[in-house]
Formats: sequence, structure tokens, C-alpha cells
Amino acid sequence: MIAADCPSIYAAFAASAAHWPDRDMLCVLPETAGVYGIEAGNIRYSMVSGLVDEIAGNLADAGYGAGHRVMVLLENRPAFFLWFLALNKIGASIVPVNPDLRAAELSYMVGHAEPALAVSVGSRVDDLAQAAKEAAVTMPVIAPGDPVPAPRADANIAKGEQEKAEAAMLYTSGTTGQPKGCVLPNEYFLMAGRWYAGAGGLCALSTDGERMITPLPIFHMNAMAYSLMAMIAVGGCLTVLDRFHPRTWWQSVRDSRATCLHYLGVMPSMLMGMAETENDKNHTVRFGFGAGVDPKLHEAFENRFGFPLIEAWAMTETGAGAVICANHLPRRVGESCLGKPGADLEIRIVDDHGNDTGGAPGELLVRHAGDDPRRGFFAEYYKNPAATGEAWEGGWFHTGDIVRQEPDGSMFFVDRKKNVIRRSGENIAAVEVESILMRHPAIRSAAVAAVPDAVRGDEVFACLVVDDPSPQMAEDITRWCLTQLAYYKAPGYIAFVDVLPLTATQKIQRGELKTMAADLLEAPGTHDLRHLKKRSAA
Repeated sequence: MIAADCPSIYAAFAASAAHWPDRDMLCVLPETAGVYGIEAGNIRYSMVSGLVDEIAGNLADAGYGAGHRVMVLLENRPAFFLWFLALNKIGASIVPVNPDLRAAELSYMVGHAEPALAVSVGSRVDDLAQAAKEAAVTMPVIAPGDPVPAPRADANIAKGEQEKAEAAMLYTSGTTGQPKGCVLPNEYFLMAGRWYAGAGGLCALSTDGERMITPLPIFHMNAMAYSLMAMIAVGGCLTVLDRFHPRTWWQSVRDSRATCLHYLGVMPSMLMGMAETENDKNHTVRFGFGAGVDPKLHEAFENRFGFPLIEAWAMTETGAGAVICANHLPRRVGESCLGKPGADLEIRIVDDHGNDTGGAPGELLVRHAGDDPRRGFFAEYYKNPAATGEAWEGGWFHTGDIVRQEPDGSMFFVDRKKNVIRRSGENIAAVEVESILMRHPAIRSAAVAAVPDAVRGDEVFACLVVDDPSPQMAEDITRWCLTQLAYYKAPGYIAFVDVLPLTATQKIQRGELKTMAADLLEAPGTHDLRHLKKRSAA
């Protein structure tokens, strides 16, 4: 377990490595190894410790230390965790990069974070170097194993010491268009590990050698804060796949000897769509931990595969400072139930005027109980004190999620207040997609909304005003978007319209836009372009 006085992520890891040196910490399955061209097998805590110390030593010798930010684009490779721990050891902060990001997005991140260094898989070194050039940031970019150059002389230095020191800066989409940099201190990760290790109930973890498998992106908080830190806390082993492969998923689960797994709602839907086999319950999984399972499939999934799917709620900003989990009996299977708030969490449910709803659905406001209401949360939105203040207006963190609560305390997710499209676990800001669309020479006006998708939760629907609409133009626009944006942000549907719903001040009327998109979804003139949205699109 992570000690109460543990000051950093690396210190927590070092303690576990000293206690369980011969246990497996990371597992690389042959399928993942084949995708990345790396060695398959288990990596013990003692081996990880040696590799981390080597990287940390090279960084320190080159002049890196407390407060330096380093961008890291290493996909879902185990090397990501090595660099994360090494940077933490020397007091530096990691800025994870989604490998699906394109030129404009990378350039924005570099210009905003102003890191001292970037570390990337070899195939993306030139992309990051070009992004730095476009952002006018003289940032060195290296691949793992390359000599480490001196840090950029004018790099910004993060503040804080020990558990309050910045450990990572994760970028999350919001309603303002450009992603915001969430500054996450050591405390954020330590509390996530402690929370998971002590959650108990149906997702109880022991120190007897847990093995967790996840296909989720390791540049998100779920894998970084919950998966990694939970396994460190209990001396467990983490298996990370390059991505979710439905056809080989259960074989991966068996090969990894997983005792628990992480999921997003799209995964159970895909797995339930596959033919039943006699091996459906041939595994060692005790529980799945995640969010967004289709209520109609929840009970059927558990009956078929033989373990509970434990739904939970948290955000990048909240971490374990405010987490809700349905890990205790009695359960409300198939009702989108998030569970009941624990004793360390205070909540309010308010209307648009900030008044308590009295039982009706409303926006969820949260804070940590006790003297420090922000304990375990993100520290700030980097370079954006106004957004940080707005999020914490009145001393409560405003989640933007609409929920309802029953008299027994059970909470249920209703909808999202924020104008964010959530596709297969990725948050997409409509304003960001709109701003890119408006750069296309054929588009005079653009508005983007979410429409339901049976597999991915939401899909991106674009209403566009152009001079000469045609099916070929719709395809050309989406293909162009795929060169400007991560593939999942590009429009999955395009409808050409005469006018957009606007206010008197020419702002998009989001409510009317959502209704328009829903009405147009099945209309003859709407173009379904979802088949173009693939990771390999370029």
C-alpha cells in the first residue's frame, strides 16, 4: 500500500519495488509486441527499477530536474511508464501526447506547454520537431535511446514541492475549443492509487499478486492514475494492449492471467455482438472497472461472461478527489447507476441558476470533504486562471454532468451539460472541430453536434453551409479533416444546410442545433462518412 507520508509517484514505486522485487510489474503480450516491434514477456519490479534509474540518470546528467516539462509520445508502449517514473524521480513533469493528434493539434500543445524536451517514437520525431518549429519553440526532440540533449534554455518551470509538485499535465477538451492543460500534482496520483487499493467491495484488490489488463490509452488519467497506481499500490502487474482488439480480447485476458480489467462502454457492446463460445467464462477475471456500459446489455454481459462490470464516475479534473463507484451491494444493474458518494465526497445537484434541484436532475457539483476541498483534484488549468476560477465557482467544482439522486443516495447519469462530444471514451470539443472546418475554403459556416452511435456512444455530426454541396464534397471535407485533426474528431456525418440556428449575436444555438442534427440523421441528404474514420487515415 502507498504510505500516507509518501511524497511522490516514484517514491511509491520504489517502495513497492523494494518490497516485491521479483514480482511482475508490466506484461507485454505477443500481439502487442508484434504491433510495436518490441520484446514480449514480463518485466519485474526490479528490472523496471533499473531501467527507470538509467533514464533518470541520463536526464539528470543532461541538466533536467525539478519543474521541467517533457512531452512524451510513446503510444501504449511500456516505455511510457519508464519515462513517467524516471521524470518523476528527478522532479520533472510529463506531458503525454495522444499519438492520433495531427499537425495543428501538436503545434498548439507545444506552444502552450512550452516543454524543455520531447521524447517520441522514431516515426513521429519529425512531426513533433515540425510542430515545435511552427509553434516557434526551440524544443529538442529525441527517440528513446538517443543521447539526451541539454534542456531548452527558456523552458517554463513548474512550481511545487513533494506531493504538491506537478507530476503531469494532461490536455482535456472543453467548451472553449482548444484543449486545456490540466496540471496534476503527485498528490493526484497517490490518492488515486490509495483509493483504488482501498475501495473494497466488488472491486477489492489484494496484495497477493493482482494482474490487471487494459486496452485504454495510457496517456489518459484512467491508465496513468488508476491502473498504474493501483498496481503499484498492491504490488500487482499491469498488462497494456496497443488498443482494444475484440476478436482476440479474451485470449489476451487469458494469456495475461488477468484478475481484473478496465473497460469503456464501447467494449461490452462489441463483445456482446460476437458469437457465444464455450470459453466465454474461461478466465480468471473477478471484476471489470469502467464506465458507460449500455444499460440494456449490462446484466446480459455479466451473465454471459461471469463477472460484474463496476460502473464509476470521475473526471480528469477530479481524480480521486471526487470519485463515485457502484462497487457495493445492493447493485442497480442496467440502470446507469454510478453508486453512492463516499464519506470523503461532498456533492450538490443544482439547476441553471445554482439552486439545489430538490431531487430533480441537475448539474453535479463536487468537492473533497474536510479542510481542503480541492485535495486530490487537478491543481489548475495551465495559463488559464479564469477557466480554473469558473470551474471552482462558489467553492465547488462544476462538472458539467447532469445527474439525479434517489433518496437512498444512489446516483444516476442523465446527460452532459457541456458541449462536449464523447466518442469511444474520447472527449471532443465541438468548437475545436468547427474552427478547423472553417479553414476549409469551400465552407462558409459550420456547426458541430453530437448524435447517438450504437457502438461509440456519440458521433460527430457537422451541419455545413457551402455553395455547391455534393456527396463528393462531403467526402473530400472529411478526408481533409483527417489531415488536420485526430481521426475521431472528424465528422462522421455531414449535412449541407442553407442556414445554421444562430442567436441575434450570431452565436450557435446549441439546443436547436442538437435537435436539427437529430432530425437530419436519417434524412436522405445526410452523408454517412464513418467508414473513413480510421486510425490509419492520413
